[in-house]
Amino acid sequence: MPNSTSENQPCAAHALVVEGGAMRGIFATGVLDDYLDRGYNPFDFCIGVSAGSTALASWLSGQKQRNHRIITHFSCMPEFISFRRFVKGGHWLDLDWLWDILATDCPFDMDSYNQQSMPFYVVTTNIATGKAEYHRGDNETLEELLKASCSVPLAFRRFPKHLGQEMTDGGIADSIPVIKAYEMGAKEITVVLSRPLGYRKKPTKAGWLVKALLKQQPVLAQAMLRRAQNYNTAIDFIENPPADCTINVIAPPPEFRVGRLTTDVEILEEGYQMGKTEARVTTS
Repeated sequence: MPNSTSENQPCAAHALVVEGGAMRGIFATGVLDDYLDRGYNPFDFCIGVSAGSTALASWLSGQKQRNHRIITHFSCMPEFISFRRFVKGGHWLDLDWLWDILATDCPFDMDSYNQQSMPFYVVTTNIATGKAEYHRGDNETLEELLKASCSVPLAFRRFPKHLGQEMTDGGIADSIPVIKAYEMGAKEITVVLSRPLGYRKKPTKAGWLVKALLKQQPVLAQAMLRRAQNYNTAIDFIENPPADCTINVIAPPPEFRVGRLTTDVEILEEGYQMGKTEARVTTS
């Protein structure tokens, strides 16, 4: 399978890595909108996961507040998020509806995206292997990569395809791809997290349930059971990077109240403003 990460990055490259986290992506949206306000962009390439990938896409296309509108408006609508629909056998998070409505009411500016030259890699998890894949988004593949990376297993009851392979949420196999960025040549990495510093992911206490719900995708189930370990390994790397690598961390403050499925617009707006504030503080 083609893997666009085989291209050489600049020596001593500076990478921008953005974590996902569904509605918690409002923090990264604030960070990147502040970057647009100030024309701040010292990066050589970027890698995004799930909501982090959609935030990066809008940043690269220069569409300030596009992701803010997506999270605070479209993602809060019952057509997108509905637990009642889920228990009746439908999608909890209906990405098909969301992608269709965005195409007409909040379209992505592909022309502007194509005019910029920064390599952008989207993380997905391959259903068949349970491993992370890092594909460079282009005019033909970007939208399907973003959708696959945002596809939460079970909450979205199908798996988008890329190059004929079923994919799902990139955060399952690599929630914070700082190690991958380093392997790609980054000697400085700015990482935007979606949880406050100090957070560590705990192993699931219901492994049996994960295996039961994903009995048709056993490899994916095992990947989900390894998620906490992989997440915490990335945090270890951030806290103790190699001697030849500098890590700049932008994380929500302890009082950040946004959760994965928060739909309270006031709380989301507060999280967005926190992102803008932290962006200014960490680059002043």
